[in-house]
Amino acid sequence: MDFYQRAGIVCAAIPRGKVATYGQIALLCGKPKNARQVGYALNRGRLGTEAPAHRVVNAKGILSGAAAFDTFDMQKTLLELEGVKVRWEEGTWKVDLLRDGWKNTMEEAEAFRRVFEEKGI
Repeated sequence: MDFYQRAGIVCAAIPRGKVATYGQIALLCGKPKNARQVGYALNRGRLGTEAPAHRVVNAKGILSGAAAFDTFDMQKTLLELEGVKVRWEEGTWKVDLLRDGWKNTMEEAEAFRRVFEEKGI
């Protein structure tokens, strides 16, 4: 299995105007304990240019910040341009996962599994 290829496919499917968590992506890749690996891959550019890294947040809805982007507020700006509401809370930028989180379906999860099988990843 190529986890990075799987994660790239899943990340590319995050709808515009929605966010997904590192853990959610790992789960959809079939490796629910690999949330940190998703973050590593995004930060190192291992998921390809099609992966919308700005749409990925942590389990609390906290944005990545300057460590993953050119400027501290770049992720915030990109999300706001897509209609995601970002707020300043407890010293960090956050999104409301209930409002703007990607609620993928079981059908989508099964479709990812089929794609992974077809590609041999």
